[in-house]
Amino acid sequence: MKKLLKVALVAVCMVVVSSFAKAQTKIGYINTNQMMEMLPEMKTLQTQMQDYQKTFSDQLATMSTEYQTKGQAYEAKRATMTDASRTAAESELQDMQTRITTFRDNAQKQIEAKSNELLKPLTDKLRAAIQAVAAAKGYTYVLDSSQVELIVSPPGDDLAPEVKAKLGLK
Repeated sequence: MKKLLKVALVAVCMVVVSSFAKAQTKIGYINTNQMMEMLPEMKTLQTQMQDYQKTFSDQLATMSTEYQTKGQAYEAKRATMTDASRTAAESELQDMQTRITTFRDNAQKQIEAKSNELLKPLTDKLRAAIQAVAAAKGYTYVLDSSQVELIVSPPGDDLAPEVKAKLGLK
């Protein structure tokens, strides 16, 4: 539904803009996700991200193991505990669970931020190549076909071959 809305919005904008334009509008398209995957730097970036994620997953595994161990110990001794010690143990388990959840959320945010930081130079490089090709070929607009579903897309308006050449990809 959202894609249909995006496509309709893009189509309406293109019709409105084209009615006001005096010069002929030339529209091209490219799949940026596919282009990003072709960049040789992506393999290095993916390795770095896996290593970065592993540090968080190792810490999370350690915390979860500790939580499970304390939970099992609590379950085994629960029947013989006093009310005060049972309440303290339950409170400690709840606190551990809260810390695990908070750690998981913070780790996800840090991983996303690191990913964005590492991807920025590659996206800038790709964007510059797309802009250079579009300017050289006289394209007024270039759509990202990985974000918008193209119903009709002539092969002549696909900028992928020229962008690949510009980036030195095969």
